[in-house]
Amino acid sequence: MKLTIKKLCEICSGELLNDNDVNYDSFSFSKDTRTIKPGEIYIGIKGENFDGNLLYEDAFNKGAICSIIEKSSYEDKNITKPIILVNNSIEALKRIGEYYRNNSNATFIAVTGSVGKTSTRDMIYSVVSTKYKSLKTLGNYNNNIGLPLTLTRLTDEECAVIEMGMNNLGEIDYLSKITKPHIAVITNVTTAHIGNLGSRENILKAKLEIINGLEDGGKLIINNDNDLLHNYYLNKPQNIITVGIDNESDFTAKNLNIINNKYCFDICYQNNIYKAQIPILSKAFIYNSLIAFAVGILTNIEPEKIIKGIEDFKLTENRIDIIDSDKGYKIINGCYNASVDSMKSSLEILKNTPGNRKIAVLGDMLELNEFSKKLHEEVGTYTNDLDILITVGNDAKYIASNSKAKKILSFDSNEDAINELKNELKVDDVILIKASNGMKFIDIFNAIK
Repeated sequence: MKLTIKKLCEICSGELLNDNDVNYDSFSFSKDTRTIKPGEIYIGIKGENFDGNLLYEDAFNKGAICSIIEKSSYEDKNITKPIILVNNSIEALKRIGEYYRNNSNATFIAVTGSVGKTSTRDMIYSVVSTKYKSLKTLGNYNNNIGLPLTLTRLTDEECAVIEMGMNNLGEIDYLSKITKPHIAVITNVTTAHIGNLGSRENILKAKLEIINGLEDGGKLIINNDNDLLHNYYLNKPQNIITVGIDNESDFTAKNLNIINNKYCFDICYQNNIYKAQIPILSKAFIYNSLIAFAVGILTNIEPEKIIKGIEDFKLTENRIDIIDSDKGYKIINGCYNASVDSMKSSLEILKNTPGNRKIAVLGDMLELNEFSKKLHEEVGTYTNDLDILITVGNDAKYIASNSKAKKILSFDSNEDAINELKNELKVDDVILIKASNGMKFIDIFNAIK
């Protein structure tokens, strides 16, 4: 998309200082002066801890060709490079994202859900990439800043897989109306963010906002085994495509078996059976596979290519990595985030991974507020078969109190858990490390890997 700085200013409804008439083949945008590259456009974002609008001089010193800055924060530093002054930089970024979206011919696939957004996004991307030039959300760029920045990466893609995250009502609505998806996906509705939203019913309401921007004739794909989504489907089945294992669905997985350290299963669709296998030993990833298969069919990809895309998919780093340590034990890294369902899925992977003793180090699940005690106790019921359970954190103690693992230890600090693990771990053990990101369990992972 060839643009000029003047056109960019027009898109932002801004005021241009130091105009130039250079016609660029493409623009690249950055909100971070620490990682900005020469030739990029800097967007100043006012955060909780600092005002990025004040850093535009640093951006220019690192090679930025233009800066988009809020008028209220702008300080004139006698810079001669183009500066676009706007009332609100997040609104400006939204308009830029919308411009790129509206000038793209890609099929847009939007993905949300309480658990499994990123892994489902990755699997869908692997499938659509077997036939089409495709783009996907990178990392955690799934909010009101990251999503429009993702859209600015669009060039001539034929498919775009866009992840949407949320903490409160109204956020998915905002993202969906920017993206205008042709296909929307809800992986599930669980208890993640229930502390903010108050009930699973409100979480369902928030997730369903994904259809607010859906293009005419667009389809919604849902997990038909999720109770709230299943009931929603029964009341409003139009334009909804279902996937499931327990409930008969448009795309159903049957004959689930673990063979040679892989989950093998049949995908049943329109009286046809397609055999598939995935290297991650959790049923949650079978639902991801069914969703990816459904997207493949909707985007006119041959079933054989879809199966290949499912089997070849690569999970984003730090989302359930399994590594072999130097000392002969396996580590399942789940340090990025945690909810009841992701804890359950990770414990299933731990159970199914070959090894001697099964050990879990589990920490607090955050953002649960008054629901925290009950939900941590619920996780405890999934730990009964463990050889060793170690918990860290105030709320994680409720996991320990409701567990029947052979050996249970609770600590207040990551350091104490590290010291215990260094004395305890043996060759052929398998250890899961999982908590919300704020618990900084990556320190435990790094200490023992």
